Amino acid sequence: MPPLIAAIYEAHKQEVFRYLLRLCGDPSLAEDLTSDTFLAAILALPRFRGESGVRTWLFSIARHKWSEHLRREKRRLSPEEAAALLPEDGGPEAALLSKDRLEAVLRLLQNEEPRARETVRLRMEGWSYREIGEKLGISESAARVLDFRAKKRMREALRKEGLLDDESNSL
Repeated sequence: MPPLIAAIYEAHKQEVFRYLLRLCGDPSLAEDLTSDTFLAAILALPRFRGESGVRTWLFSIARHKWSEHLRREKRRLSPEEAAALLPEDGGPEAALLSKDRLEAVLRLLQNEEPRARETVRLRMEGWSYREIGEKLGISESAARVLDFRAKKRMREALRKEGLLDDESNSL
């Protein structure tokens, strides 16, 4: 293994494993997904532009591998699992929402019209806007707009309830 890849692996393997274990609750599956994450990272390393930190990049790949696994298993996420996939404050390493905030997000999401609610849920599961558009029979642009507007309404409501600070733009 080249020195750079070995250094990245050694520096982040435990954190990636713990993150995936928190998502899936199965040590064996978390181990497999950790391996998949680092394999994908090795293959993607030439395309890594450094716009985020290596840790954030790895967590993003790990979250994507978890989403892929769920889709292969045709399993729907519980609201708690879906919330764990939502990055908070700019980084997946801080993705778990507080209990009060999670309850508020779930309540607010129920107030959204069905297509917007489904769009947000699918985004939380890692679906692309193109995939969401195909699934819901709408354009990719419409899926983006539904997601953006629903999350904007929820952020505003969370701010009013004191569950989101004024600087934060992520749920």
